[in-house]
Amino acid sequence: MPVNRSTFLRRGIAALAALPLLTLAACGYGSDSNKSDTTKVAAGSKKIDGLDTVKIGYFGNLTHATALVGNQKGFFQKELGATKAKYAIFNAGPSEIEALNSGSIDIGWIGPSPAINGYTKSNGTDLKIIGGSASGGVKLVVNPKKIKSLADVKGKKIATPQLGNTQDVAFLNWIADQGWKVDAQSGKGDVTVVRTDNKITPDAFKAGSIDGAWVPEPTASKLVAEGGKVLLDESTLWPDKKFVITNIIVSQKFLKEHPKVVEAVLKGSVETNKWINANPDAAKASANKQLAVDSGKALPDNVLNSAWSSIKFTDDPLASTLNTEAQHAVKAGLLTDPLLKNIYDLTILNKVLKADGQSPVDAAGLGSS
Repeated sequence: MPVNRSTFLRRGIAALAALPLLTLAACGYGSDSNKSDTTKVAAGSKKIDGLDTVKIGYFGNLTHATALVGNQKGFFQKELGATKAKYAIFNAGPSEIEALNSGSIDIGWIGPSPAINGYTKSNGTDLKIIGGSASGGVKLVVNPKKIKSLADVKGKKIATPQLGNTQDVAFLNWIADQGWKVDAQSGKGDVTVVRTDNKITPDAFKAGSIDGAWVPEPTASKLVAEGGKVLLDESTLWPDKKFVITNIIVSQKFLKEHPKVVEAVLKGSVETNKWINANPDAAKASANKQLAVDSGKALPDNVLNSAWSSIKFTDDPLASTLNTEAQHAVKAGLLTDPLLKNIYDLTILNKVLKADGQSPVDAAGLGSS
């Protein structure tokens, strides 16, 4: 029987938010990364709108490399002038959404499913997607001794990062497309879906407690380094091999009160992506350097090189694919009747792109462009 919106909010989103998270430091939502600032405010710079700071959140994943590089190379700070960029690092989407809603961060890099969930839970009042960041970088990696073909996935234990997260939804949708059945909440069925934090997944794979994982980079390449084999690259399931993996979101309150600051951050993001695409080797090194600062450990070259090659950096939020991902969540039973109209506000991004001589991007009917 279909589940109504209130039931979804109680069971679906509440269940997501209640999942155990890694212990987070500093503000209580994400670890403080201010010590990682590598650039100083330029002499003579002025604050934008008189604002002292803008608080930016992101994950310590290569799929968030726009934020990693923008931080490490100072692209954001350059555009913000004397308005200081402060950073917080997150391990899970629900904690970043909670931080955005509480005002602990103003702008964040995040995956599509947490953005959809946060927007739906607030009835469209708390956040807006204001830009794209990355596509791709998600793979199904398996133990080749146990799984030799896609058909062999049936009956095996496969990890995803979290119930209802972007990769979990994608895997559940793929399972359904094979004609197999899995209870989305428990993960039990023709395939056992084991929700495991990305930091733990390589150890679980090495110990044999899981047979594979549908995960983002660099976790996928870490599994390959442990003897895993890439059985499927998710990009092959999408038209033109493009699908959104990371978006930029902002608090609607902050967007209304400080549009010039939002514009500065988007300018920094556009400049960062342009630099990444023009200087892939230097950008890869920059992202890894920031990961080392944020986590205390850089990625080894074999993992870094493999992971980086599968991610595409783009300012386009690939809005049509977000709508498809939302329908995948509906199909899996994790989402009911998502009202995504107006989830995007790409007005400022398209202003920045136009000034840079680039083509505008489209909201696919889900907001202003």
